Amino acid sequence: MTLPEDWTRRRFLQTSAAVVTAAGLATEHTLAHHPAPTSAAETFSLHQENRRRELWQLLGDVPWNHQPAPPRLVSKERHDGYTLERLVLDLNGVEPVPAILLIPDKRRQRAPGLLYMHWHAGMYDLGKEQLLKGVAVQPAYAPVCAEKGLVTLAIDSWCFGERKHEANGHQGEEDEFKLMLWRGQVLYGMMMFDEFRALDYLASRSEVDDTRLGVLGMSMGATKAWWLAALDPRVKACMDVCCLTNYAELIHTHGLKEHGIYYYVPSLLKQFQTADINELIVPRAHLSVNGRHDPLTPPAGVEEIRDYLLPLYRQYGNASDCRIELFDCAHAELPQMRQLILEWMDRYLVGTTNTA
Repeated sequence: MTLPEDWTRRRFLQTSAAVVTAAGLATEHTLAHHPAPTSAAETFSLHQENRRRELWQLLGDVPWNHQPAPPRLVSKERHDGYTLERLVLDLNGVEPVPAILLIPDKRRQRAPGLLYMHWHAGMYDLGKEQLLKGVAVQPAYAPVCAEKGLVTLAIDSWCFGERKHEANGHQGEEDEFKLMLWRGQVLYGMMMFDEFRALDYLASRSEVDDTRLGVLGMSMGATKAWWLAALDPRVKACMDVCCLTNYAELIHTHGLKEHGIYYYVPSLLKQFQTADINELIVPRAHLSVNGRHDPLTPPAGVEEIRDYLLPLYRQYGNASDCRIELFDCAHAELPQMRQLILEWMDRYLVGTTNTA
């Protein structure tokens, strides 16, 4: 089919190349010649750049040198309030990545962009379709995105949706994890690289204002949301649901069994705890809503992360731009959580006055 009119391979490549530098992936030579910081804020920003680079290095051999080919438009669908493009993206050079792009009927000329990340829950067949269908504990976000005028992209993660290559999804995930380790890769690293490149594509669309990009997800999607916000300074608003998991507290509560094998990054704890990763989001907007009775996310750990981050927001930004809450539920998005997310969208994505 005909490619989207706004798409050019050149723009995608330019966006991706620029982001490598923006994400703190500068060369050792560049870092060595970084101007000396002249304020506490500049010192903190340089610290974040260095730590961001260290975090990327833990994610294995990701294909930075791969130059994405143009996407393939599979179909266009009309829905209530939006058009849905079904696409196949070339993000990693290893396997194609099926994706859906929601384009609201009512939107600004250059609208905010949202990267929606699906959950795990052993639902290997669901993948990106969670945006459209929702699940029992989280209603679909597609109507919300259409109403808010958010151009929204969702991809199938490795081993999920159209990228599920084994009848037994769990077995397929474990096999992928093992094979990647042999090849010097990390499954979670390749997952994050795909989301990073997906954000490149979203930012390259002519419908999107690339200064207003947000990320949203629940469970596995939540973890990927705050990781991507930490790794990529383009993310202006991070909204994560039910997975701000403090690694040390998860160990303390014997909760390692609660998370899938994809979750575990070799040597991570030698350099980072959860708060250290989330520190890389400061001072950008961050909303995290979690269940007090969720075994995947021990509440004492959520409170510890909140107490670590809020002083940093006060010092380097605004305390009101960080909100980390616990609700009386388990692994579910309550209506009260949804309401906060809608308010966050309005405040940090929709509410911006830039209409260029």
